[in-house]
Amino acid sequence: MIVRNMKDIVGTDNEVSTDTWTSRRVLLKQDGMGFSFHETIIFPGTETHIWYKNHVEAVFCIEGDGEIETVADGKKYALGPGVVYALNDNDEHYLRGGKEPLRVICVFNPPLTGKEVHDADGVYPLPEAEAA
Repeated sequence: MIVRNMKDIVGTDNEVSTDTWTSRRVLLKQDGMGFSFHETIIFPGTETHIWYKNHVEAVFCIEGDGEIETVADGKKYALGPGVVYALNDNDEHYLRGGKEPLRVICVFNPPLTGKEVHDADGVYPLPEAEAA
């Protein structure tokens, strides 16, 4: 059994931050669950270009506000507590923070290793062993 407390992740290598978000990586590839599990805070007034070419992601919004816009069709969706969205088709999108920090819970498949940040295309690359 794996039991973790979020307070034990804050300030460790499993808390990764950029200018637009902080991600607390709770379960990772090395945990052997077949998915990874994260708590992410999207900062107010920010925009992040994301395109998970190598992963699918499900997101549950639990606090704050924001918006997601899909690049292919320009559709915009309001985000707030109780909203779930799934990037089931490797959807390229913009994730925008609103007036309040947007706190979300995310699940990735394949699981992340924990050090990923978006590249210039908004992509999380696959680990070396899986990319070959």
